[in-house]
Amino acid sequence: MALYPSLRSLIASLCFCFLAFSLSAFGRPATFLQDFQVTWSDSHIRQIDGGRAIQLILDQNSGCGFASKRKYLFGRVSMKIKLIPGDSAGTVTAFYMNSNTDAVRDEVDFEFLGNRTGQPYTVQTNIYAHGKGNREQRVNLWFDPAADFHTYTILWNHHHIVFYVDDVPIRVYKNNEARGVPYPKLQPMGVFSTLWEADDWATRGGLEKINWSKAPFFSYYKDFDIEGCSVPGPANCASSATNWWEGTAYQALNALEYRRYRWVRINHMIYDYCTDKSRYPVAPPECLAGF
Repeated sequence: MALYPSLRSLIASLCFCFLAFSLSAFGRPATFLQDFQVTWSDSHIRQIDGGRAIQLILDQNSGCGFASKRKYLFGRVSMKIKLIPGDSAGTVTAFYMNSNTDAVRDEVDFEFLGNRTGQPYTVQTNIYAHGKGNREQRVNLWFDPAADFHTYTILWNHHHIVFYVDDVPIRVYKNNEARGVPYPKLQPMGVFSTLWEADDWATRGGLEKINWSKAPFFSYYKDFDIEGCSVPGPANCASSATNWWEGTAYQALNALEYRRYRWVRINHMIYDYCTDKSRYPVAPPECLAGF
């Protein structure tokens, strides 16, 4: 049936409005500078594809870093990252959240530790809560993270913090405040990333030094996504049970996620502070409270 011109115009307008709403609600962010700013060595961060991707550069002059323009209290943040290929020993590419509150800081870290060619890339995770850290765990990645982009995600809600690699959970830190374990829940955190030299500890405990003849070193980022309660913002946002990341489906791992989590822990974990008797003759309380 033929549509009258006025009806066709109305349908076209409604479709356009729906598309515009969809893009504003779900297509975030469009470019790096929408949510982030360079915090360290502007000359070593290069925007690509109109700012939809960036390149971080490390050379003998400097590393570099960037941070979100705002802080957030609970939510989910993810980025697609392609790490340094080849001989990257002594380098660290970090993606983390930090409250920037000195001695009482809260922090949630992904740290990708460079390697010698042919060795697996190690990702170290760490959590600071109320100023206390030293909760390192290390996992060897089961793929080459320098060959292509992979998605790294931090989910943070009132129930737990989960680190994901391509939707595979590699670490869970539960809210066990009821057992006296500190949990980050009061301080908003910004989103940060850095590329820097750390050959005093990064690769085999500092035994493998950075090879500057391979410099400059490059890592790449795209698909920046932050969904959370921005601060300053509505006062009731962080406590709202209607936020999707607080929903029942995100309060614990589902059956598939738990199987994947166990697979990573059994096959790819190479260090866990919970089992390091030289550092902790008595396991910290969070280690005894279940994963």
